[in-house]
Amino acid sequence: MSSTSTEVDLTDPAGLKTQDYQHIDQAHVWHPLYQHQNLEQSQLTVFEQGEGVFLTDSDGNRYLDAYSGLWNVNVGYGRQEIADAVYQQIQKLPYYPLSQINKPAALLAQRLADLLPGSLNHVFFSNSGSEANETAIKMARQYGRQRFPKENRYKIISRYRGYHGFTYGAMSATGQARRKIPYEPLAPGFKHVHPLKVEEIEQVIQWEGPQTVVAVIAEPIIGGGGVIIPPDDYFPRLREICDKYKLLLIIDEVITGFGRTGELFACHHWDLQPDIITLAKGITSGYLPLGACVSTDQVFEAFMGSSDDRLEFEQVCTYGGHPVVCAAARANLDILTREKLWKNAAQVGTYIRQKLHPLVELPIVKEVRGKGLMIAIELMEADGSNLATASTNLITQELKEYGILVGKIGHALEEPENILFLAPPLILTLEQADRIIDAVTTVISQH
Repeated sequence: MSSTSTEVDLTDPAGLKTQDYQHIDQAHVWHPLYQHQNLEQSQLTVFEQGEGVFLTDSDGNRYLDAYSGLWNVNVGYGRQEIADAVYQQIQKLPYYPLSQINKPAALLAQRLADLLPGSLNHVFFSNSGSEANETAIKMARQYGRQRFPKENRYKIISRYRGYHGFTYGAMSATGQARRKIPYEPLAPGFKHVHPLKVEEIEQVIQWEGPQTVVAVIAEPIIGGGGVIIPPDDYFPRLREICDKYKLLLIIDEVITGFGRTGELFACHHWDLQPDIITLAKGITSGYLPLGACVSTDQVFEAFMGSSDDRLEFEQVCTYGGHPVVCAAARANLDILTREKLWKNAAQVGTYIRQKLHPLVELPIVKEVRGKGLMIAIELMEADGSNLATASTNLITQELKEYGILVGKIGHALEEPENILFLAPPLILTLEQADRIIDAVTTVISQH
């Protein structure tokens, strides 16, 4: 029994007040990336309802969510179509594992194959982006052993500042020091390179020995590491390097996928064909947890053989392809594609960046950058160094007081956290964009 008593009647949630929920939460919920000692001075908000791009807290305060929860509520809050799909499926078949077939998972896999470029036809479902990337890493290593049995291909190259997840393999691929240091040593065989110097990748392949490297994993636009956008020749050149050395190219579209950058998938910006693509977040718009790792025909064929060959993919996920979650994803994709929300993301995102660009004339703003509704505002001190973390936190708090929720780089690097993120739902209107622009301009101009 907990040593902390809530001293409220938990059998009657309707009678609980905001402070009751905060007390219960403080006693029992362990929040991610948060120093709980700070709860003594500053309580977290109790959110109660979402509609469109807006959230309402338990005291009736309304906020425009300019961060889409965590980069993921692409179609906005309160979509009845998704709720209905969940309700109908949970009544009909609430669960069965993918050791057999369930209809929503089969239909969703087909839908993804139709939307994705090239021969990305084979979907392995999981529960999150981290698990999707963990799956891709394992898939690549098993592929290397089966495709090149006389070689020792297991090393995977990734980029500094990139983020691929919290599981051990995905975290080992991640290039953000603060996310990793407490858990080291991590999984072996991961090599990191500069996020924008593509030729460094070929150099590492040569130095390590091509016969020991199996894949490169990269976000098309590095998200949580700062919204870092590559030059236009980066990914075409990376594809050439992977082909030259017979490496798999794993593209992590957990954040960028499903319209966020102004294209249905960010790889479309560069006509890029991955060998494996990983998906999550926007696949359900956050309504239920789902991840997917999708491979090409070529990769899938390396796992084909007789039962005695033992070439099948050696992984299982209890809730991967959950029928209720897949039903939600299908309803979400119906909305996304019917409304062509990536086009709205391109239009409104360009508008926001253009309106915010004059902020670079202020001493505190280093850069405004982004694609679609994936935007970063990088802040600096008078001497050009990163703005202090406390100062950036103050700006986010002042924006919240204006009714605008934004994101912020966090726990990524061993340096001050000075980048704000704007990633609102893809349904954002120009009028709603003006609310974000006005608040951001007002608050930053006061610093």
